[in-house]
Amino acid sequence: MPTLSSRWSSACNVRALLELTKPRIVLLVVATMAAGFLLAAPVPDVSVLAHTIIGTALVAAGTNAMNQWWERDVDARMVRTRRRPLPSGRLAPGPAVAFAAGVSAVGLAELALFSGTPTAILAGLTLASYVLVYTPLKRHTPLALLVGSVPGALPILGGWVAGGGEWGPPAWALFAILFLWQVPHFLALGWLHREDYRRAGIAALAVQDVDGSQSGRQSAAYALALIPVSLVPVLGGVGGPASALAALGLGGVLLGGAVAFARRRSTLHARRLFRLSVAYLPLLLVVLVVERLVS
Repeated sequence: MPTLSSRWSSACNVRALLELTKPRIVLLVVATMAAGFLLAAPVPDVSVLAHTIIGTALVAAGTNAMNQWWERDVDARMVRTRRRPLPSGRLAPGPAVAFAAGVSAVGLAELALFSGTPTAILAGLTLASYVLVYTPLKRHTPLALLVGSVPGALPILGGWVAGGGEWGPPAWALFAILFLWQVPHFLALGWLHREDYRRAGIAALAVQDVDGSQSGRQSAAYALALIPVSLVPVLGGVGGPASALAALGLGGVLLGGAVAFARRRSTLHARRLFRLSVAYLPLLLVVLVVERLVS
């Protein structure tokens, strides 16, 4: 019969494994995938949607766990990550990577069986590009941000094709929205944690861009590009007047935050830009989806 201490140890291991998956990021990935699915299929097949949610969540969880396993040495040198399960010693590397591989495999099988081969392929590309390309590249070049924005934008395409959407301008516009949004979001985050990144040997732009001028200019440029791109789904019939107003209004607010950061390059303005970016994506997707469902 298990002792109290063994049950406590098992509970701690379960919590550590759950933390390894980065649940908030998994939730964001699932939300963007579900938005793509509902935009493609406003009258959804609930069974397919449920299987796609489960499979996407499992692949995202495995991807995040694999990323933490790979970067456990980097995480140990950063203040904001050194208490994660692997650098803190709450979890051993062997069980962590086995868990990551197993969860990912189950998720890919789920998608292949119930959501379609294209969705499973996109999920596999997300995992491979994030873990095998973006993760090691972060130590060598700031361009890793653009590389990492590709797997960050693929889940909405996976949802779109699982919902029966065609490979046309609306689909690629949704991908582009996710891609472009990540740049000001992570540039602001990089500026806030630039000392941590420097200590860990991460080649973030904020580490090399001492005065923040490049970070500011790029944030503003990508925020500006988001505005016309976010109107493409509306022009393609995915959304209507409310979506157009949301794209213009939210895009304008995000651009204002990026321009303010570009002009002043302070921690205060970087934090404001980061918070604006956090609000931008869910608000835009909610308006798009709601208008699509009621139209």
